[in-house]
Amino acid sequence: MKRLVILGAGESGVGTALLGQKKGYEVFVSDNNKIKEEYKKVLEHFEIDWEEEQHTEAKVFNADIVMKSPGIPDKVALVQKLVELDIPVISEIEFASKYTDATIIGITGSNGKTTTTMLVNHILKGEGLAVGMAGNIGDSYAKMVAENNFDYYVLEISSFQLDGILDFKPHIAIITNITPDHLDRYAYEFDNYIASKFKIAQNQTEEDFLIYDADDTVLVNWLEKHPVKSKLIPFSIEKELEIGAFLKENKINITTQNITIQMTTDNLALEGKHNLKNTMAASAAGKLLQIRKETIRACIENFQGAPHRLESVLKIAHVQYVNDSKATNVNATYYALDSMKTPTVWIVGGVDKGNDYKSLMPLVREKVKAIVCLGVDNSKIKEAFGNVVDLIVETCAMEEAVKVAYKIGERGDTVLLSPACASFDLFTNYEDRGNQFKEAVKNL
Repeated sequence: MKRLVILGAGESGVGTALLGQKKGYEVFVSDNNKIKEEYKKVLEHFEIDWEEEQHTEAKVFNADIVMKSPGIPDKVALVQKLVELDIPVISEIEFASKYTDATIIGITGSNGKTTTTMLVNHILKGEGLAVGMAGNIGDSYAKMVAENNFDYYVLEISSFQLDGILDFKPHIAIITNITPDHLDRYAYEFDNYIASKFKIAQNQTEEDFLIYDADDTVLVNWLEKHPVKSKLIPFSIEKELEIGAFLKENKINITTQNITIQMTTDNLALEGKHNLKNTMAASAAGKLLQIRKETIRACIENFQGAPHRLESVLKIAHVQYVNDSKATNVNATYYALDSMKTPTVWIVGGVDKGNDYKSLMPLVREKVKAIVCLGVDNSKIKEAFGNVVDLIVETCAMEEAVKVAYKIGERGDTVLLSPACASFDLFTNYEDRGNQFKEAVKNL
């Protein structure tokens, strides 16, 4: 009996434990932190061996294979030792894919991947297909494979999950865009991060497809230097394309396999240029899977967006409150500010991942009337925008930030929470931050 050791007992770890047990592995789960009660109950119910607040080396180093949770960096001593011992260290995505014959649509990118994943899933469901949505979103992929028999999986995949793949191969891969993010995990080398994202296509063949943003010079330049085997399906809002998706006179044109479909952009559910791109990417995937144009059109018009991503919360005293807590990097916030149509009170700040705010300067000049800082250390934000925005207020709790924004906001303004930073200084995660924002707005 092969021994599967799982490092990290979160959603992906526990899901992998269930699938591993079902497939006949001897399973051991080890977490350096306390394991949440809900996950402990699952492990105990299925009589899976586990430990918390430690990694017992004797129980880890006798593994045949190790599944490492995406949150654990490769440079941790325990992981390095496993590599030295030639014990394969893989991600949940790699492990679960070995046990399903389903068609896989894998989506990665610095921004837009959650929305695009949800939209692809919505289109496939709209066509009545048996589809599971997992990865970086919702339930664990491994748990789904253990419990269901879906024909399709739509997976949101982070660079950390891609770092742990060997043979994983999606039939359709989507890279929404690549901008500097998580550089602390990639030795502050942007190229390392780009290479990590492109692992999504490394095992693809001529039978597979890679959908990517042809307006993103990072993607285009990388592909020129590192060609892939899969068929390229670019999308663009700037130029016409022979193959792929492009915009012309308010219509999305998609050409694949010698067939072109056209759809108007008049009634799209999602606003903003970046969402137009997400819609094109998802529609192109739908078309490659031979989903009817009517289904695709209906789904891109009735789609409900991702929570915490440009989510309208409430209008109070003629001021609109928008929750974009999922914007954990500068590029995501760029999209948010770009889509603002009214004077904006911008709530920003948190754990800075090596942010360079220069790209936001023109948008901040044009749209932002006041900045409310929400973080433990706001010095970089004040330095960057002190000469551009007249009013900058520092706060260190969500309720306080929202009250300050409420005082500043005037009829016709928008209060936008788009932090451009990680949330771990004051919040559990970006969902917690977004939920606290919504709660504080409702309590005004």
